[in-house]
Amino acid sequence: MDVLAAVDGSENSMRALRFAAEFAARYDAALHVVHVTDQRTEATERILASAEAVLEEADVDSDVELAVVTEMAVPTARAAGKELLDLVADEGFDHVVVGHHGAGRVERAILGSASETVVRGTTVPVTVVP
Repeated sequence: MDVLAAVDGSENSMRALRFAAEFAARYDAALHVVHVTDQRTEATERILASAEAVLEEADVDSDVELAVVTEMAVPTARAAGKELLDLVADEGFDHVVVGHHGAGRVERAILGSASETVVRGTTVPVTVVP
């Protein structure tokens, strides 16, 4: 089984990554971690370092991948969610784990929600961690 965990640097996504690490260990699954962004910055480096620290703490052997999507006209959560859907389809992941921020109705309407985009757009199981 191949599990995809998406991180964005928030505490919610790091909590989701901890869950994904435990899930992968319990079910002897390969864990793949990705951060989707439109450009690599210092903030990106901090996010990747945080994810690697979580994996090290959980004693999980996994690489943190960076998906830099330069075609994102406006880097929104919905665009990141669509990129995750493409990864699931292209790489054949069996399960996805994402964190959820609990954005308000207005924020979701304007910017979208990566977790909601993934849940609504894929046929593989998705675990959303609050």
